[in-house]
Amino acid sequence: MHLSEITHPNQLHGLSIRQLQQIARQIRDKHLQTVAATGGHLGPGLGVVELTLGLYQTLDLDRDKVIWDVGHQAYPHKLITGRYSNFHTLRQKDGVAGYLKRCESKFDHFGAGHASTSISAALGMALARDLKGEKFKAVAVIGDGALTGGMALEAINHAGHLPKTNLLVVLNDNEMSISPNVGAIPRYLNKMRLSPPVQFIKDNFEEQFKHIPFVGESLSPELGRIKEGMKRLAVPKVGAVFEELGFTYIGPVDGHNLEELIATFQQAHQIAGPVLVHVVTTKGKGYELAEQDQVGYHAQNPFNLTTGKAIPSSKPKPPAYAKVFAHTLVKLAEQNPKIIGITAAMATGTGLDKLQAKLPNQYIDVGIAEQHAVTLAAALASEGMRPVAAIYSTFLQRAYDQIIHDVCIQNLPVFFCLDRAGIVGADGPTHQGMYDIAYLRCIPNMVLMAPKDEAELQQMIVTGINYTKGAIAMRFPRGNGHGVPLMEEGWEPLEIGKGEILRTGDDVLIVGYGTMVYPSMQAAEILSEHGIQATVINARFAKPLDTELILPLAKKIGRVVTLEEGCVMGGFGSAVAEALLDADVVVPVKRIGIPDILVDHATPDESKAALGLTSRQIAERVLEAFFQRQLSTVS
Repeated sequence: MHLSEITHPNQLHGLSIRQLQQIARQIRDKHLQTVAATGGHLGPGLGVVELTLGLYQTLDLDRDKVIWDVGHQAYPHKLITGRYSNFHTLRQKDGVAGYLKRCESKFDHFGAGHASTSISAALGMALARDLKGEKFKAVAVIGDGALTGGMALEAINHAGHLPKTNLLVVLNDNEMSISPNVGAIPRYLNKMRLSPPVQFIKDNFEEQFKHIPFVGESLSPELGRIKEGMKRLAVPKVGAVFEELGFTYIGPVDGHNLEELIATFQQAHQIAGPVLVHVVTTKGKGYELAEQDQVGYHAQNPFNLTTGKAIPSSKPKPPAYAKVFAHTLVKLAEQNPKIIGITAAMATGTGLDKLQAKLPNQYIDVGIAEQHAVTLAAALASEGMRPVAAIYSTFLQRAYDQIIHDVCIQNLPVFFCLDRAGIVGADGPTHQGMYDIAYLRCIPNMVLMAPKDEAELQQMIVTGINYTKGAIAMRFPRGNGHGVPLMEEGWEPLEIGKGEILRTGDDVLIVGYGTMVYPSMQAAEILSEHGIQATVINARFAKPLDTELILPLAKKIGRVVTLEEGCVMGGFGSAVAEALLDADVVVPVKRIGIPDILVDHATPDESKAALGLTSRQIAERVLEAFFQRQLSTVS
């Protein structure tokens, strides 16, 4: 059977180990070819091919439910659940999503783009099953990196308290999340992996028994149980932890041995109550470059399969915002030992790996634990340190209570640096940084700012480090800057709450925030070609808003447009509109940003075009709203 013939995972039933191994090779080939062409997550899926096939051969996927944590590792799942034929559209507009989506397939039982949720979801389904009197297996597949997230431990704690609730948790243990894992739990797992008795038992213990006269042949069933018991003795700490929490622990199992995986899962399905199967895998399995560089090949842009190198761009690009952020922070931290960079398992993504390499004592990775990261930062600030919490906009959502309760109520000077703010592209709705302006600006003791370009980013980093009156947050986008000159030293902080006028005109006032400042200027140029002159303001701050600058101009000009790369509801435009109303400046206001919809996966340019956020579309919307004209009629 060829992989292309599999449209339902139950077609795996009855296949021999050899046939499954052939399917495994085909999955890896398709996985590698597709990600090399489109970009995407590489290492996680390559590591769970046999795990997926072994698990699915023991389940009835018309009834049973498998919940994959995050979805990085679910590409093999997608390839055997009816998406082989269009897998080449991975992460492209209207194509196969990079994560699980309930609306994409009946086999995607629970969507996720953030880690540590699968056990909670599988347990919820198991409880619903029992309450309704239904019969199906509920399985959560979770990586060891995700166990650093408190939510996973909360779910384990709850499930272990329910001895009559059948639940299978498969721990995919590859020593990695995106960066190498940190913390006590991964350390336990490392001790287990490195335990010499495991391999010794497999290679020597059985051989010794075979040579006992009259015993060797008759002991084969008992031998298996003795071996399993001896393995458990060799790794007491891992198994004991889960057993004490109420789980039946099975493992460790070789995650690339299909025969052993199938036998183990079949055994696990026969055990009542919560069961944890510990599977040891190699991230990037089957592609040597990915096995050797598990951080670098966690995810890739399009690359050459033979060399493993990224396909070069046709023209040089300005530096990425994340690189400018990292470079500037390291420079400042060298001068100020109180600066502490904090990441939640995203060292490479946020650029803090540069700080780790240069100043390891001023760097902290807390694992996939954003809530802990924020409260830790609050405590560091309370002791006079200058914590810089570098967390993606989408992931900071997970620590909202801590921002309010531990930082802002206590008015502690934590500097939040929100990378990936705005439209992020191929990762889709779970990763779009749409909501941080709205969810942060309503909190007292919080300053919000966003740079128009990479040079202003440098100034804002200095501003955030120097600000000690409370919390301050800076959002910046994924991707490259505008190519403006950068400074190596002598950065000056900005005055809090002060914007700047970039262009003057009497017909319309355009107030841009962050990434929408340059499109504001471009839209103003287009409008000027049609006789409409705009004043353009770079707001810099969403809170406090520069009302001294904005209000008189709004009153004088009489038409206001706000531009932001975030949700319109409660966002930057709302802040401007509220300020105008509070000051009794009643003028028409057009708010342009992300409407009340979820933005699906596509390139950022495709998404912006679909949302009406290109410079030409902005100019056209201004013309229609205020001048009853259309750009198309005037070229």
